[in-house]
Amino acid sequence: MSEQRLAPGERARIVRDSLGVGVATGAYGVSFGAVSVASGLSVAQTCALSLVMFTGASQFAFVGVLAAGGAPVSGALTALLLGTRNTLYGLRLAPLLGWRGLRRLLAAQVLIDESTAMSVTRPTTAAARVGFLATGVSIFVLWNAATLLGAVAGSTIGDPRAYGLDAAVGAAFLALLWPRLSDLRNRLVALAAAAVALGIVPVAPAGVPVLAAAGVALLAGVLTHRPDPTELPGAPR
Repeated sequence: MSEQRLAPGERARIVRDSLGVGVATGAYGVSFGAVSVASGLSVAQTCALSLVMFTGASQFAFVGVLAAGGAPVSGALTALLLGTRNTLYGLRLAPLLGWRGLRRLLAAQVLIDESTAMSVTRPTTAAARVGFLATGVSIFVLWNAATLLGAVAGSTIGDPRAYGLDAAVGAAFLALLWPRLSDLRNRLVALAAAAVALGIVPVAPAGVPVLAAAGVALLAGVLTHRPDPTELPGAPR
């Protein structure tokens, strides 16, 4: 990727687009704050999750397992499985962004779906860095602020289950999943994972069906992976 500087006005356009994504995504943290409290976590624990974990799907998965009565270990393992995609993002972005040392470590904290998407399509390293940082940092700030707002609101209305907020955990996670079911393969994998999870619900502790479903998705990914011909040994570059 080229190291050339940004063209006039390009930085402003990238920042504007990135902030738009940041506001739309960060505001969703209100839902996480509310459903996390509904799952039994305190306001402080909820905010700590957003600060340290900071990946929406994994956070919702964790509180979803707790809401179902699962052990924290099961919730953590489920969140970890969902978070493995961020590792793949890092492998892709490390050579594109070209950061080293402390800057790379700090960038890892905001390595999420949106910051990746707003950087990988940029034509230069400078543009990729602006897109990555503007998106990642704006979502991080807004997501954590919204988490606090949702958690405080959820804790002041009494028992959240009386308002049906406990059901919002599954609904919110489904909302995150739905856009990814855009092709036939993903839909088939989702159906297979759901069937396995439902099949073992009567005999497995809470949280284990979610892990089993994640295992189905991982197995499907391994079996259907097709390597890029340009990445094969001896392939022309």
